[in-house]
Amino acid sequence: MPNEKSLNLASQSAAVALSVVVPVFNEAENVEKLAREIQTALKSYDFEMIFVNDASTDSTQAALIALKQDLPRLRVLSHRQNSGQSRSIRTGILAAKGALIATLDGDGQNDPADIPALYTAFTREDAPETLGMIGGHRALRKDSLAKKYASRFGNGIRKRLLKDNARDTGCGLKVFKRDAFLRLPYFDHIHRYLPALMLREGYVCEYVDVNHRHREFGVSKYTNFGRLIVSLSDLLGVMWLNRRARNPQGFDEV
Repeated sequence: MPNEKSLNLASQSAAVALSVVVPVFNEAENVEKLAREIQTALKSYDFEMIFVNDASTDSTQAALIALKQDLPRLRVLSHRQNSGQSRSIRTGILAAKGALIATLDGDGQNDPADIPALYTAFTREDAPETLGMIGGHRALRKDSLAKKYASRFGNGIRKRLLKDNARDTGCGLKVFKRDAFLRLPYFDHIHRYLPALMLREGYVCEYVDVNHRHREFGVSKYTNFGRLIVSLSDLLGVMWLNRRARNPQGFDEV
């Protein structure tokens, strides 16, 4: 059974510039189009894409395996037990061969065509040395009014309490340093608190407006009420982590 040590060792060979990590659960109708869009968007880049199948109960895994013949840059990891979106993202990052990671949701609502803009912004010559993450901001969300209002309310509360200056932590499209992510304390739903946790470790976060699309197939794995209940407990936990943080502002070998 692969463990974190073996995944990290695998990531040290045949390095690429960018690893695209996509967590999927019961997205059989979406994965082919999404994978081919990633291939098209990044065809001139040195990249790999890692789809992490979170123990789907439909034909997601079979669809991904069939795609590997046409898309040699595609890697497929499959959880033996359903463990959630954050764990799927972490599994992909542990196995990734790139120093930079791009993530996007598996439902097709994030547009892979936006990845190059985030990557270019991250790798520009005048980027801050401590830049840890560039997050997408869904300027024109294609969700129901109820979902938009719930997200706006949750973002407002989180931003006020955590002071992370992020307008849209729910956007799955992000580019960040692999080693920066692996420095963060892991917990379920960590993907919604990456800006605050990056800041906690002394990194800089930036944001870029990105496209957002309607879901074509399948159904959302979250409800507004369920997300709210989980978010309240997670928010308290992140506030505790921030209060307990002590940053040495780097170190010197003497």
